[in-house]
Amino acid sequence: MKLSLAIVALALAVPSNGFAQDSTAVSSDREYPNTFSSGSANISPFTNKSKRFNDWAISFGAGVPLVQSADLTSIKNGNGKDLFGYSAYVSIDKAITHAFGINLQYDRGETRQGWFNTKKDAPANASANQQIGARTQYDAISLIGDINLSNLLRRVDNNSPYRWALHGYAGLGTLAYRAYQKDETGDRMVTEVKPFKLGSMFAQAGAGIKFKVNRRIDLEGRVMYAITGDDEFDGGGNKYSAINQQEEQVSDNFFNATLGLSLKLGKHESHLMWHDPLQEIYYKLDVLANKNQEIEVCKKGDLDNDGVCDDWDRQPDTPAGARVDGAGVALDTDLDGVIDLHDQCVTVPGPVENNGCPTEKTPTSGETVTDSSTTLEGIEFDLNSDRILPSNTPILNNAVSYINSSSGTYTVVGATDTRGSEAYNIKLSQRRANNVKDYLIQNGVQSDKLNAVGKGEKNLKHPECNPATKCPEWKNKANRRVYFEAK
Repeated sequence: MKLSLAIVALALAVPSNGFAQDSTAVSSDREYPNTFSSGSANISPFTNKSKRFNDWAISFGAGVPLVQSADLTSIKNGNGKDLFGYSAYVSIDKAITHAFGINLQYDRGETRQGWFNTKKDAPANASANQQIGARTQYDAISLIGDINLSNLLRRVDNNSPYRWALHGYAGLGTLAYRAYQKDETGDRMVTEVKPFKLGSMFAQAGAGIKFKVNRRIDLEGRVMYAITGDDEFDGGGNKYSAINQQEEQVSDNFFNATLGLSLKLGKHESHLMWHDPLQEIYYKLDVLANKNQEIEVCKKGDLDNDGVCDDWDRQPDTPAGARVDGAGVALDTDLDGVIDLHDQCVTVPGPVENNGCPTEKTPTSGETVTDSSTTLEGIEFDLNSDRILPSNTPILNNAVSYINSSSGTYTVVGATDTRGSEAYNIKLSQRRANNVKDYLIQNGVQSDKLNAVGKGEKNLKHPECNPATKCPEWKNKANRRVYFEAK
């Protein structure tokens, strides 16, 4: 027999091995997370690296073919003796899912059929009595679908070792063969069919039982039934010959019983065809059910008893009785720097000295500046910021009116709280003073009446606040201010 089919099968099979997966890691690359992902660092594109199971295998085996439906058969002919041939196969197997795969398979073998074994002498007058012996040497390449019936049908049973599996097979291919006929006159070839011709197509289907020896090797017994679609495969000669007229069927079919091994490829512990998703789910549920995990809430306690755990409390020293938000910060409804607990006018802004209530004094003797007062209350700033707050503009506008009506000059003094380095606080307070000075000049104050100085942490409104003492936020905010000094 020519080896053309074997060479073709090998050429198709070898490159496929290069794509066997070889990684267990599920990881993200530098492109993740991005705007197309959920932001999780565990997201990765679906590649070979994200697979958990081996899904390639090489299978090979040998067996016995028996012609069953033909004019010359292998089973119970003439003298009642069965005639056994031989066969072998090799295949490249790819698992698509846990229940379905595709195999590229090459078969080679010889069937023996008729009235006697062609390895022996023919009886006398064999041709006259149509007691013909025949043999057929064949090569086949086929693409076969593999269904794991056990994964589809078996019940969930965590106590089962799951080492047996029932598989179903069906596929199409091309069949090449040489059929020989023998009688008392000798042995001769009566039919030859080349591969990859229209008339060489055939189908086969069957079932197999697999046993998992270990993570690398499976043992399988398989029975396949091949439908040739050809009335000359059995060696009866031309389809119109006397032998081929003995039976009405026009397709010579045969069984092929084989025993083989599968070698599973890849670096993972398990092969996809031996994985049962339902089994895995039930196993994980059992693990979770048996896992007793204590969850400790509020590990650090609640030191200020404000109802917010210190684990996420942004103001762990809230005064007793103060209402707080979800982060544990004391509420200041009117944002005047006085928390609601101490604010006697909760919804109306007012200075800290007046317990959060507005004063009734005139602009020339109260909120702004007098010759006898060196402070301008209410000009406060956010942490690490020199931006003038919108709530400060009414007070600054009053200051414009007063300074313009006054004959004196004034120093705009910037101040900070005690957080941050001294050098940083000096610079920050200078920027605050400069911004207030610029605002006053832009709104009509003569520039020669003003001077801006940053004093940092000096002259605090709440001097008890220092780097060694943790002050509540409302006191720190009161220290972050700008005030005036009359010269």
